[in-house]
Amino acid sequence: MNSNNTTRPTTFSIASIIAILAAIFSFTTNAVFGMVLAVVAIVFGLLGVLLALSPARRGGIASVLAVIAGCLGIVAAVIKAILWLF
Repeated sequence: MNSNNTTRPTTFSIASIIAILAAIFSFTTNAVFGMVLAVVAIVFGLLGVLLALSPARRGGIASVLAVIAGCLGIVAAVIKAILWLF
């Protein structure tokens, strides 16, 4: 037995988890806070993609989906703001 060969389970990065949660909640809030959460989702999603390049981390696909959802969240926030103005 080689004690140096330890296997660690792959885990999701905190950035990908934050990105997904921010993307989800960006659709459930008002326009301003939705815009802030959408930007947070994009930033942490991009960070999650970079962290997912490590073989010990997972969450690359989740981070990419969070970036896409963040972009959609920005569109939704703009539409909410326009509807609020008129």
